[in-house]
Amino acid sequence: MEPTKSELEILQVLWEHGPSTVRFVNDKLNEEKRAVQYSSTLKLMQIMAEKGILLRDESSMKHVYSPAEAEDRTKTALLEKFVDSMYKGSATSLVMQLFGNKKTSSEELDEIKRFLNNLEK
Repeated sequence: MEPTKSELEILQVLWEHGPSTVRFVNDKLNEEKRAVQYSSTLKLMQIMAEKGILLRDESSMKHVYSPAEAEDRTKTALLEKFVDSMYKGSATSLVMQLFGNKKTSSEELDEIKRFLNNLEK
């Protein structure tokens, strides 16, 4: 599964808020992202269900959608594909590029150091 940018926006809402109706997702997209028509959100979520990206509960009057895969599993798969294709599988190259392009705060660096120390234990 490789979600498009629009599909990822919908998944982000569902991962953050849990199983939801199309109306709820559409309202959140309009609040957080950009103006989106309800009919567009509905159609995209129906397609996502057909593709197996979303699950649809039809047991009540309002259909409730939820992600078919957990957030961490989806993000891990997408990140692995990105690192493989852009950095020839080298996480080091990715991290060096990231730190070279962005000003990292001391708080972020401390958090990264704690993470690395925990990995070594």
